[in-house]
Amino acid sequence: MDRVASFSLIYRLYDVSENLLLPRLKSICHYFVDEAGDPTLFNAKGDVIIGQEGCSRFFMLGILHVDDPITLSARMNDLRINLLQDPYFRRIPSMQPENRKTALMFHAKDDLPEVRREVFAELIRHPGLRFYAVVRDKQHGILREVRQYKNKRYQPNEQYDQLVTRLFKDRLHKEDEYQITFASRGAKDRTRALRSALDEARKRFEKKWNIRSDALITIQNVPSFQQPCLQAVDYMMWALQRCYEKREDRYLDYVWSICRLVHDVDDHRKSFTGVYYTQNLPLLAQNLRPLDS
Repeated sequence: MDRVASFSLIYRLYDVSENLLLPRLKSICHYFVDEAGDPTLFNAKGDVIIGQEGCSRFFMLGILHVDDPITLSARMNDLRINLLQDPYFRRIPSMQPENRKTALMFHAKDDLPEVRREVFAELIRHPGLRFYAVVRDKQHGILREVRQYKNKRYQPNEQYDQLVTRLFKDRLHKEDEYQITFASRGAKDRTRALRSALDEARKRFEKKWNIRSDALITIQNVPSFQQPCLQAVDYMMWALQRCYEKREDRYLDYVWSICRLVHDVDDHRKSFTGVYYTQNLPLLAQNLRPLDS
């Protein structure tokens, strides 16, 4: 064996031994969760108010999987600061600190169209974002299920928890740890209920695939103004809701490159399991179940 070949063999053996000694880095998955619409079905008198003013037709929950939350948060904050310093927005009420809107955080419902355009553009530029969502039709799905159980009182929070279980069923088994941040909903601490919903998701996955995961799951409920990644998922949810409620799909189409799955649970026209919109089957308003059907 010549000298060069000898050194090459020694180097490869050394490299392999070094890699065997190095500990494997822990894989951590970061999920950010927000809702759009509301799970409300009835008013105080028990009348159905779905679709009326202040009560949505659809209720949906979404996850934004972020590979690098620190970088995304920094970019979102930098963008907001730059927009606030832009003379073009100097006299806009939503950009004034005392109004606690865009000056405090990005919120698609309150932000100007020009601001939305900038935020959406930032999201599609950022690598390592993947969006998943589940959508319920309150009129043709949830209400029918509730009426099947006449003696059971409807609890809106239970509907939220069911969507958590459904959405996370296939997303808690690959990594060593999961850090899940929920946009806070009111003052009540629902950490225990959310953990139960996530545990149920794991059980369903294990039952279906016979794969068990004991990965650590940490949960936190955070106001959106404290976490820019929650503001990012709020934007994705706004685009999705706009598509369903208003049949305006141009916003969702613009960010569809980020979307990995949207499960329309209650569209049973072709399958009892609903419709799964993916990169191969984009979600277009013209393909949705008509609102009056």
